[in-house]
Amino acid sequence: MTMDERKLDGNAAAGVLDEVFRFEATTMVVTCAGCGTAGPIGAAMAYVTEMGTVVRCVECSSVLIRCAEIRDRVVLDMRGAASISLELPG
Repeated sequence: MTMDERKLDGNAAAGVLDEVFRFEATTMVVTCAGCGTAGPIGAAMAYVTEMGTVVRCVECSSVLIRCAEIRDRVVLDMRGAASISLELPG
């Protein structure tokens, strides 16, 4: 089977994304793209303002995640995280 034959639209990811985004966010382990430090979000530094929230690495202060409410949406920028992992329930 070729890659083109395996290609589906983004709706095909709904099942796994539904599993991923039903969790206690502070327990997810984020790895900093800047320095490689890994740890739970709950141990990172968060800066909350009217404009949004910035989560920074506890070790090097690099931005891990930016989060803002814009009109009727929540916008996440997670490019500062090399990876984000969590334990699935059950």
